Amino acid sequence: MDYTHLGRSGLSVSRLCLGTMNFGPETSEPDSHKIMDSAHEYGINFFDTANRYGGRLGAGATEEIVGRWFAKGENRRERTVLATKLYGEMSDWPNDGKLSALNIRRALDASLKRLQTDYIDLYQFHHVDRDSPWDEIWQAMETAVAQGKILYAGSSNFAGWHIATAQAEARRRNFTGLVSEQSIYNLLTRDIELEVIPAAQGNGVGIIPWSPLQGGLLGGVLRKERDGKRRLEGRAAETLATHRDAIGQYEDFAEELGQEPGDVGLAWLLHQPAVTAPIIGPRTQDQLDSAVRALDVKLDASALARLDEIFPGKKTAPEHYAW
Repeated sequence: MDYTHLGRSGLSVSRLCLGTMNFGPETSEPDSHKIMDSAHEYGINFFDTANRYGGRLGAGATEEIVGRWFAKGENRRERTVLATKLYGEMSDWPNDGKLSALNIRRALDASLKRLQTDYIDLYQFHHVDRDSPWDEIWQAMETAVAQGKILYAGSSNFAGWHIATAQAEARRRNFTGLVSEQSIYNLLTRDIELEVIPAAQGNGVGIIPWSPLQGGLLGGVLRKERDGKRRLEGRAAETLATHRDAIGQYEDFAEELGQEPGDVGLAWLLHQPAVTAPIIGPRTQDQLDSAVRALDVKLDASALARLDEIFPGKKTAPEHYAW
């Protein structure tokens, strides 16, 4: 396993981040525990969750599953760089969501209890809160750091100007601010190349891509469709219809390379200089094993250029749309 620093911090994290969103609603607790054990065996030390995860089992259920895994001991917690998130409403009662100082305090303590730990390595804002001022947000986070409850702060789904503003306000307070940003990023969805990536790079913020295979559309969906193993509906089916030709070219190119499409998609992200670690969200052990293979896929300049031809990217703004 290769490791890299999380943004400009001194924290070392694996080049793949284990996402836990499926743990509970899609993957049983025993199987979830096995996948986390296996991730450690592979050298994956970076785990991501959120207080809202749990699906049909209810918000918080996934953190509880991770917490019971930590409680098994054998240095599971000590070997894990633990990331969780807050923002979404945890009930219909006022102040039980978003980024007010009150909710940061309450949500953090609740996550710590569910996760059965006394600190969180990376505490992330799951979305930008347009109603809470940065002075309030950073004061609450500074207090949490001083209390030893969190070590680093991160964001998710922020625009470039949100990152720049957050960092400017943090510097004004002599606070570290953000060290990471989680954004949707993959060969099909490259919008963050316009402004989020430049803002992140300019502020020492590492990019943690979520949905690295666009919900499976970059994981060999056409072959699975032909084999009768997958049938898409709704938005995924619409996206496939729009990009069917490009996805077909992509799967053919992966075959030329002698690689699985999903491995190529993950490997492409690992070749992007702004990326710290894509989030993989396996439902099964086989899916984890498959994702780890991407670490061994090396794409040369011609392969990267071919992928850009199939899925054109974005230039940095404003050059993408102006001189």
